[in-house]
Amino acid sequence: MKKKKELVISLVLIAVLIGILRLMEINISPQSKWAMLMTVLKKGSIYALVAVSMNLLNGFTGLFSLGQAGFMMIGAYTYAIFTIPADQREMVYMYYNGGIVKFAIPAICGVLLAGVFAAFFAFLIGIPVLRLKSDYLAIATLGFAEIMRALFQWDTLGPLTNGSNMLRSYPTPASASVIYPFVVSGVCIAVIVLMINSTYGRAFKAIRDDEIAAEAMGINLAHHKRIAFTVSSFFAGISGALLAMFQTNVQAKSFNSAMTYEILLIVVIGGIGSVTGSVISSFLFIACSEWLLRFLDEQHVIGEFTVPLMRSGFRKVVFSIIIMVIVLFFRQGIMGTREFSISGILNKISGRSRKAQKGEPK
Repeated sequence: MKKKKELVISLVLIAVLIGILRLMEINISPQSKWAMLMTVLKKGSIYALVAVSMNLLNGFTGLFSLGQAGFMMIGAYTYAIFTIPADQREMVYMYYNGGIVKFAIPAICGVLLAGVFAAFFAFLIGIPVLRLKSDYLAIATLGFAEIMRALFQWDTLGPLTNGSNMLRSYPTPASASVIYPFVVSGVCIAVIVLMINSTYGRAFKAIRDDEIAAEAMGINLAHHKRIAFTVSSFFAGISGALLAMFQTNVQAKSFNSAMTYEILLIVVIGGIGSVTGSVISSFLFIACSEWLLRFLDEQHVIGEFTVPLMRSGFRKVVFSIIIMVIVLFFRQGIMGTREFSISGILNKISGRSRKAQKGEPK
């Protein structure tokens, strides 16, 4: 009965959220001062998915991987290559005679295919690199991402990847509507949460806490690490496809190591081992870096007094200071290992109501 009540409340909240987002889409015009809010919501939902996928590895399995940008790039390119309409390919692949792919698949199929390709590459690279531990695994996965970025810009692969030229003219529902990335990311995050709460998730946590003890309990370390790595990369590939939609073009040079560090920073700020923390910190990170602190890049004059330091680039300085303060005073991140849950809120409300009935202090 209690689980049914939580499910009903969750569904109602989701419906209300989608309704609010739809009203915002209708009423906020691209010329409005609030138009940037829609951009933050779209990009924040995409980064929330890739941050949760990285947290599945770093926070719940204890595998320090830095290859998320590489798997996002594979997903983005896969989506773009297979969804560009046939009549647009001659224009996009103008230097490669229209490319070697001559057909187009629906956008949702392209998103799923993006995840499948990313997972396939993760499975292949996971066979040798998952034997490594700690910093060595991080270096190997980061190297893989950089190799793939260079490979995708190689002219020999131009008929497939368009070389160093950008891919464009593919369907972009995540750019046109904020609901699309929210729904896709929400469904994917829900699947990750279900996996974390399953027997696989408990095995991942056991590996994170103590590999020797986990192996002694009968957990196949190599098998479960490979599953975590492949699943994480699958959802990173999907987030890459969503990012391709949002940006309306794909170019390998944008998927650099700095993107991986941003995602890692989001995970650390939110709390390593907290899905809720990764989601919250994603929206906060995108909002602060791309919207709320924009005024710091503009020069302000009060009477005859020019406000010092406020000029182009000052926003990044202030943002870096904010991040340092968060890391210093919130050592475990905003949420630590805690999670936001409907059941927790209901328990608190029922506990306070019982205390109020008994006349006890809240």
